[in-house]
Amino acid sequence: MPITPKITLLAVILLSGVSLLIDLPKIPLKFSYENFKIDTEIGGYSLNLFGGRFVRDLQIKQGLDIKGGVRVTLNADMSQVETANQTASLESARAIIERRINSLGVSEPSILTLKSKDYSRIVVELPGVTDPQQAINELSQVAFLEFRQLKEGIDTPTTIDDFEPAGLSGKDLKRASVAFDPNNNKPYISLEFTTEGGKKFEEVTAKNVDRMLPIMLDERVLQSPMVKETISGGQAQITGEFTLAEINQVVRLLNAGSLPVPLTILSQENVPPTLGLESVKKSAVAGIVGLLIVMIFMVALYGRLGILADIALIIYGLITLAIYKLIPVTLTLSGIAGFILSIGMAVDANILIFERIKEEIRMGKPLSIAMELGFGRAWDSIRDSNIATIITAFILFNPFNWSFLHTSGPIRGFALTLFLGIVISLFTGIVVSRNLIRVFYRIRK
Repeated sequence: MPITPKITLLAVILLSGVSLLIDLPKIPLKFSYENFKIDTEIGGYSLNLFGGRFVRDLQIKQGLDIKGGVRVTLNADMSQVETANQTASLESARAIIERRINSLGVSEPSILTLKSKDYSRIVVELPGVTDPQQAINELSQVAFLEFRQLKEGIDTPTTIDDFEPAGLSGKDLKRASVAFDPNNNKPYISLEFTTEGGKKFEEVTAKNVDRMLPIMLDERVLQSPMVKETISGGQAQITGEFTLAEINQVVRLLNAGSLPVPLTILSQENVPPTLGLESVKKSAVAGIVGLLIVMIFMVALYGRLGILADIALIIYGLITLAIYKLIPVTLTLSGIAGFILSIGMAVDANILIFERIKEEIRMGKPLSIAMELGFGRAWDSIRDSNIATIITAFILFNPFNWSFLHTSGPIRGFALTLFLGIVISLFTGIVVSRNLIRVFYRIRK
């Protein structure tokens, strides 16, 4: 079956409907007339797909400058860490900080690592934190890793309190890594101890054969392997039914305790929520005013074509907000600025196309031919200008953390919303507007 403009438009309508459902905030719906009553809520839905592997609560994630909270820059002291291990140590420190933040119940934290020749830093943004000092104290601690063994006289443990320190800590563990069993290709955790640590580990395993040997990180159980035999030589394996992602996470945390990286607070910035709320109100007003001005401008300049462009612009807004919620995008003030900028760019393609169409019509071509020629001849300009902006957004976002480029969170937020805006505006400008014109636009005689 050929894909006609009407079929394409139906698909766009379906996409817009789904986007609207995702965008809707929770709205109470109450109505009663005689025996007929409605008392329910619409909007504010959540997604739970693929057996829990894709979960979204479909709420807009607010960044630090909107929700308020604290931003802390930590300096990692790498003076005691070998150069070859510094990157892994920084990532391990990041992993342990993320774990601590999760234990504080902070939602949507942002944790970035910055590494250059001269420094290694971790930037932590904690939106909505009510006790910034507690969070800062937690973040600046060195990770503490230790192995524990059953207390004397206890054969069947019921709680972690039944275990005591085994005299083996993170400083005895040289490193942890991911390895694969050559027989079944299953991943496992490989542990390598220092010379002194290997001797301690042999003594501990000899005393705890057929017993659990919990590994604690910051007083929380990281793993509870069972000792099958006395292990000598300073090498050990932790096997089990792990996924590769789970093993990578455990290895990072083990290294966070085995490669202690002292963290010191380089800077701290508290952002009051009142400032964020005021900024949100002004940004929302700016967005609405900008949208209305663009829509009025399009109708004033292009008449009925402008109305179709405005419809495409509304669809652009619905799809954009839905994608923000699905990714999800943490919205900051700079991110809102990127979105507002992309509103203007969303109609840029339409203006180029409409001017081309008008030129072809003035040259005496029929509407159907003028429209196709207009879209075709405007495409080169649209493509080149948008590719240039996409490259700019890529540089600003700096996805590979290149040290010679900016790695600031607000700039990345701006770049991300700008990039999404460009891609979605290409879709609405080329696909939505084009098919709206094909189906609805006719020249008055």
